[in-house]
Amino acid sequence: MITSERHHNILQQLKKQQFIKVQDLVEQLQTSESTIRRDLATLEKEHLLKREHGGATRLEVIQEESSMLEKAVQHIHEKQQIASLAANLIQDKECIYLDAGSTIRQMIPFIKAKQITVVTNGLNHVPPLLENGIDTYVLGGKAKAATEAMVGNTALAQQQTYQFDKVFLGMNGIHTEFGFTTADPEEAALKRSAIQQGLETFVLADDSKFGVITFSKVEDLQKATILTNVKSEPYAAQYKTLTTVKVAKT
Repeated sequence: MITSERHHNILQQLKKQQFIKVQDLVEQLQTSESTIRRDLATLEKEHLLKREHGGATRLEVIQEESSMLEKAVQHIHEKQQIASLAANLIQDKECIYLDAGSTIRQMIPFIKAKQITVVTNGLNHVPPLLENGIDTYVLGGKAKAATEAMVGNTALAQQQTYQFDKVFLGMNGIHTEFGFTTADPEEAALKRSAIQQGLETFVLADDSKFGVITFSKVEDLQKATILTNVKSEPYAAQYKTLTTVKVAKT
């Protein structure tokens, strides 16, 4: 197989999955490990992938963001597993921050802690929080239609008057080099501020978020613990060298 064909095959594999192993490519393309490593190095120089320990991840910058309705029906089973894991970390009488996001919203039915206080910028979080009898503060500011989130300077200034025991955030992308990213700079600013205001921060992300880069950087990986699902285990190991990763079991 000539070089261009191998490169095409490698990139096609990365369209199907976010992380590919060198050994898997050796077997699939019936060539040597050294050849595959040279191929990956070449494709990395062309900004078509990012080499990682034992393989490579696809390198892409995503600027468009799905609507809340679209997100709500994606990876629902995985989101519920992660949400349950996250909710069980909340202790009685804590003050917590719940970021706007579909996975974060899935946490609310699983919260069992008593006498907690929630601060949120997620408009669609409010009804289930109130139904569960949870004291809730909603950040003011500009309402963003796509994600049903409050954003902007007013929301940011209000958020910075609070201190949180635990912060729970959603992210659009998680990458070993580029860290935590999201599509909107205003939402990135709120997420970054929440991390600074919290004693502990947890990022809830299913396996589709790993190896992805979106427009606005929030923070480096070591700033938060990653909560993810079991499908992430084949490539999440590389992230454990950079931060704590907890996997929700089935």
